[in-house]
Amino acid sequence: MITYLFIGLFLLLFVTAALAPLESLNWWAGWSREGEKKGPAELTEAEAAASDEAESDFYVIYLSGIGAISGDSFPEEEYPFLHGLEERLTTAKIITDVYPYSVTNNGLTGQRQLAGLWRQIEKMRFKNPNSILSLLVNLRNALQMFVSADRRYGPVYNLGIANEIYRVLREKGYRPENKRPIVLLGWSGGGQISIGAANYLAALPSPLYVISLGGMLSDDPGLEKLTHLWHLYGVADPLQALGSVLYAGRWPILPNSPWNQAMANGRIDIICLGAYTHNGKGNYFDMETKLPNDARGRTHGEKTLDTIVHILTDQKLLRPGARMYGAGKTAAPSPVAVASAAVTAPVGAHDPSI
Repeated sequence: MITYLFIGLFLLLFVTAALAPLESLNWWAGWSREGEKKGPAELTEAEAAASDEAESDFYVIYLSGIGAISGDSFPEEEYPFLHGLEERLTTAKIITDVYPYSVTNNGLTGQRQLAGLWRQIEKMRFKNPNSILSLLVNLRNALQMFVSADRRYGPVYNLGIANEIYRVLREKGYRPENKRPIVLLGWSGGGQISIGAANYLAALPSPLYVISLGGMLSDDPGLEKLTHLWHLYGVADPLQALGSVLYAGRWPILPNSPWNQAMANGRIDIICLGAYTHNGKGNYFDMETKLPNDARGRTHGEKTLDTIVHILTDQKLLRPGARMYGAGKTAAPSPVAVASAAVTAPVGAHDPSI
């Protein structure tokens, strides 16, 4: 009986994985009501959404992890982090309403055949974040992340996400002619989708940066076009480490892959935050657990925010003195030069000054 159960679960997983690219292929074929085969640079002024919003110094698009249900429904732990971003990045526009696991930005509780099921799971997750059924959300979104990384279906998927990012940027006041910098901040699966979408968003005249928080990153061709990538990781996070195992283009024996070429050109910085986990206590968003031996008495989430502030200050997107946690609440000297050494450092190495 148990054998049949495992066989059934395996077949279900296989069929689900095989069907994962269909949403993006339907969009590309024009069968989706929102489907258009145009990249960001091809959208005309008439097609772009008019906005009365004032333009910001730069734009941060947050792409959530595989636990997201829609563009406005994330796991509970992410909300304090996003609030902290808004407090610190006062000259930026923080955009959170892009759902990176749908090429049409259609959340699981939107206009879908199984929307009722996803709504019930969402209600259960509010009551019990560790509900077993919540894993269905993670599984479904993880498969979409793998579609993004796939060289066959990824170009279509990533084009759809790039279109949605551009559409939302225009709604929030972004004007391409002014070349305001764009930062894609991708958590977990959102990290991979960020570098995938960069392949098309790079057609815009603005500098394009990606900050990955524990992302399972592939050797996506988008790495060849973005301005810079920072990958923030924890040594107790095995999921982000899978990227360097699953994707052959990240292996050192393939020096001409997009990943290794970007590394060689100095366009990737790998920053170890310390003994961070992917989920649970001590993760990237944990605003309760204090860091051991941290001179400023910060939590894991506070150090994550501080590191992002350092990066953006170093790129002159933020003015020196941006608010940070700890004594003085001002930015210390940038750690990016030190963090660059972590590219070739042992996995456990990290910069304690961040």
